[in-house]
Amino acid sequence: MSEQQDNVSRSVSPTILVVDDEPSITKLCKAMLQQAGFSVLDADGSSEALKICTQHEGPIDLLLTDLILPPPGFQLASSSNQFPHVHGHELALRALRLRKDLRVILMSGNIDQDLAGYGIRRGDLPFLPKPFEHQALVALVRQTLHAPPPSIESLTAGALGTPKVGDGWFD
Repeated sequence: MSEQQDNVSRSVSPTILVVDDEPSITKLCKAMLQQAGFSVLDADGSSEALKICTQHEGPIDLLLTDLILPPPGFQLASSSNQFPHVHGHELALRALRLRKDLRVILMSGNIDQDLAGYGIRRGDLPFLPKPFEHQALVALVRQTLHAPPPSIESLTAGALGTPKVGDGWFD
């Protein structure tokens, strides 16, 4: 890489996609991350986040998503929808299929209970407990950006088991 290319790559701030069904959490995360110098995209649910992952022309370096992303009402599952409503772990898996270099952080207000409810092992992905402080968010984002991206295989191995009500996706 030339010195000029290296300087350009260092001057571009990482792009974070923030996903939460609570607009106040999304707005708070966006403000904190922008203040720390990151570029931030935001989505109010998994369907919108998947559209952004597919259609955004620039890089998306990290997905910061709530683990619990309820669908906007009862809907039947369908394989025909390209942008389904899914919980945060499934969103991470789908986003990684679209963007191989994506890093992921899951957020939750009750991490251990929520993880167990989805059959996810602690340690598969970085987790941010809610409520959180500005420093904790920024530090975890920076730490995660310096780590290698997770593999789809490691994430699906942590979520094996019998599907539970609420698992899966909705269109």
